Amino acid sequence: MTKQDISILKGEDVFSLIGKEWMLVTAGADGKVNTMTASWGGMGWLWNKPVAFVFIRPERYTHEFVERTERLTLSFFDESRRKALQLCGTVSGRDRDKISEAGLTLETLPTGATAFAEARLVLDCRKLYKADMSADGFIDKDVLARWYNDKPGGGLHSVYVAEIEGVYA
Repeated sequence: MTKQDISILKGEDVFSLIGKEWMLVTAGADGKVNTMTASWGGMGWLWNKPVAFVFIRPERYTHEFVERTERLTLSFFDESRRKALQLCGTVSGRDRDKISEAGLTLETLPTGATAFAEARLVLDCRKLYKADMSADGFIDKDVLARWYNDKPGGGLHSVYVAEIEGVYA
């Protein structure tokens, strides 16, 4: 994987990249790494910086890692890795070594962040902002009802805005 200029993202459809291809959100702390599959998020321009934003429920194991670190990575894969992403989205790293089970190889980036050698695209990000969603913040209460009220044990997401400091392909 080699570092690329951020302009490489101009050729990507970020709606498909995140919503259809999915991504692995990865963070490491205290010598350990965890990852989770995500299909909610986005990219854009905020505070004169290229940013990505991701949503993580607080009960997810990865949330603990993202909370304790300055950096996170977003890794995107080709379709041949779909089963690996499905596994990483359904198995908890608390209980099993899902990274190994998924057949993925950890790679440390120059910033110390962790990504995967098999990824076709990696965004190395530094956290800038975090907010916890609240029920009061929902203007469209149907969204709250559909995605949260009927989900037992599912808390409202934490929203992270992170500067994209490196792009690897």
